[in-house]
Amino acid sequence: CVSLQANVVNLKTFLSAVRLAHQGNDTGVLPLSPLVPAKNSDVEKPKTKMIITSRRDYPLTKSFPFSLEHLQTSYCKLARIDARVLCLKKLRKLDLSHNHIKQLPATLGDLVCLQELDLHDNHLEAFSGALCSSGLQKSLQFLDLSQNQIQALPIEFCQLRGLVQLRLDDNALLRLPCRIGQLSHLRFLSAARNKLPFLPCDFRKLSLENLDLFGNPFEQPNPLVPNIQLKIPSTLLECAARATVNHGIPYGCHLLPSHLCKDLEVAKTCQCGSACLSSFIQITVTMNLHHVAHTVVLVDNMGGTDAPVLCYFCSLDCYSQFLDRHLQSNG
Repeated sequence: CVSLQANVVNLKTFLSAVRLAHQGNDTGVLPLSPLVPAKNSDVEKPKTKMIITSRRDYPLTKSFPFSLEHLQTSYCKLARIDARVLCLKKLRKLDLSHNHIKQLPATLGDLVCLQELDLHDNHLEAFSGALCSSGLQKSLQFLDLSQNQIQALPIEFCQLRGLVQLRLDDNALLRLPCRIGQLSHLRFLSAARNKLPFLPCDFRKLSLENLDLFGNPFEQPNPLVPNIQLKIPSTLLECAARATVNHGIPYGCHLLPSHLCKDLEVAKTCQCGSACLSSFIQITVTMNLHHVAHTVVLVDNMGGTDAPVLCYFCSLDCYSQFLDRHLQSNG
């Protein structure tokens, strides 16, 4: 829908002609002007971009144009996302940075065209799994959650397979998602100044252009001090779970309790390629971050680019074989 601007005199003349014609009278006596194509300046184009950077400019009663594709409402002291914003189905870029937002509504996932979401500098404590399972799975490419209060991301987070750039700096993250390697399109990752003691095993699968993990309290890896969680003999549940994952047997909540499905989704992978659930040996080993990223920001002030990464073994045999190789490579 577009609105047209018209000369008042010409418009009145035209309406008079329409009235006379409707009454069957002669319209020849009216001084009708010839039709002239409308100029570009006479046509009001749909508004696609709106930037608001102060609370006093934020509309309280007026609706946002439904044609918006880019909306920025920063420094507005918003405590929640406006319901009017959630109706803007054409949005491609939404910038809600520098506000006081504590929680994200599930309906944010209905913005199926959304490619960029900036939530930098808010009061978020979580990013819900429901959003990760929404339409954002395919559309979202840029996500900025930096400078919030998030301690962990949900298991479902790695369903956001379209992510290219992810910013998690200045939170309180104690771990990264265990299936982060599933983010195959991810090229830029920053999680500086968090509380990460180590990286998940799946981190090895990433292929990044730029990586920043500066200022995390990484532990010193020690492969000779394992965390042994092996249960010998293995429980029936462990054997069944391993077989399910190893052989790709289909499962779902219609067949298994939901908690078992979640456990299977985060099953650990041994160096031999076999799966393990709750019976395993865990160690941390050193990984040079250049193995997963072309450009690496130093992890500390000492010039290091190494970080500890988790490593799992499904049996004593697998751990012993690794230990032999490790000792041989270190003289």
